[in-house]
Amino acid sequence: MPRPMLSKDDRAQGKQLGDELRRLRGKRTAAEVADEAGVSLDTLRKLEQGGTPTPGFFLIARVARALDIPLNQLADKAMSGRRRR
Repeated sequence: MPRPMLSKDDRAQGKQLGDELRRLRGKRTAAEVADEAGVSLDTLRKLEQGGTPTPGFFLIARVARALDIPLNQLADKAMSGRRRR
């Protein structure tokens, strides 16, 4: 079964998540964070550039842990401006 098309909101949310991840990384290199999270540098770069608009839960959990931010706090920052259901 093919994956449904991503909406503009999905893409915007992925971009917002990427912006927040870059901000949280601060002066650390992407390679350092990727290594600590146990993900490839390419994967982290795609996240930070908004190229993975709907990343998996465990991927984000690993990156959040490496950035020392609780998942709920990351979600709040990355989803600011979106209505809750």
